[in-house]
Amino acid sequence: MNDTALPTAAEAAAATAPVKIAVMGAGAVGCYYGALLAAAGHAVTMIGRPQHVQAMQRDGLRLSTADGVEFVVPVQGSTEPAGVQGAALVLVCVKSTDTDAAAAAMAPYLAPDAVLLSLQNGVDNAERLQAALGRPVLPAVVYVATEMAGPGHVKHHGRGELVIGPSAQSDRVAALLGAAGIPVEVSDHAMAALWTKLILNCAFNALSALTQLPYGRLVQVTGMVPTMRDLVDECLAVAHASGVTTLEDEVVWQAVLRIAQTMPAQRSSTAQDLARGKPTEIDHLNGYVVRQGERLGVKTPANRVLWVAVRGAEAAD
Repeated sequence: MNDTALPTAAEAAAATAPVKIAVMGAGAVGCYYGALLAAAGHAVTMIGRPQHVQAMQRDGLRLSTADGVEFVVPVQGSTEPAGVQGAALVLVCVKSTDTDAAAAAMAPYLAPDAVLLSLQNGVDNAERLQAALGRPVLPAVVYVATEMAGPGHVKHHGRGELVIGPSAQSDRVAALLGAAGIPVEVSDHAMAALWTKLILNCAFNALSALTQLPYGRLVQVTGMVPTMRDLVDECLAVAHASGVTTLEDEVVWQAVLRIAQTMPAQRSSTAQDLARGKPTEIDHLNGYVVRQGERLGVKTPANRVLWVAVRGAEAAD
């Protein structure tokens, strides 16, 4: 196997072939999966902000898991997109607002046979990356609760599953990730799963951000659950109008309710960004639903209010 080719499913399952992997966007999600892959013996390069890169180069990447396990793994760190050079697999974990810039920055350094996997919020990031790079990009739906607890230190709060869209490389990617202990499924219904994740984010992220409440306490606020139902119904109407026919409305709503039970202590990524004075992804969550609704003639007043409210809170900072 050459240095920039993924192992076969059998090789990955046997964990016999370490792979060079780059994580573009070493935030909470990227650091969580990067740590698991490094712990499995792969050569992982984390590309991110100087404070995290410097800490990881000096002390390693530290992971605190939801079940109380804590470990440190050695990784390479870089603040430059050239860190993707030579990687067989690139996990794209940048914010949706940075997708186009990340694609342009990576393009000169990507190996011809590198496989790209988008681990981002929103439903159109893989499509945007593919258009910008002129090469296939696999979409992945990410179900994990994480946060950066400090420079080079990621804290895991729960879950960790991935759903990957089908492609010629999907089975190899899934085998490699699975051998590292990451639950992963290749599904023909990845787009429906992406929309379901988007709807979960639209239901929780802005409300958690504006109240700074974790999910378990959020749903206990008077009037909150009916408000979330309004948000979900609008999102579902836009999804159906967009041609996503495999979403079952009540199944999606029950998935929303389960989030508060399975991640009661989690604050949304939007809440974490707003609290730190960082730009949020709200334009690609509730804002995306509003824009798609306008295009398709579907009214989205609840999503519009939250989109504008978070934009206002960002401006206030």
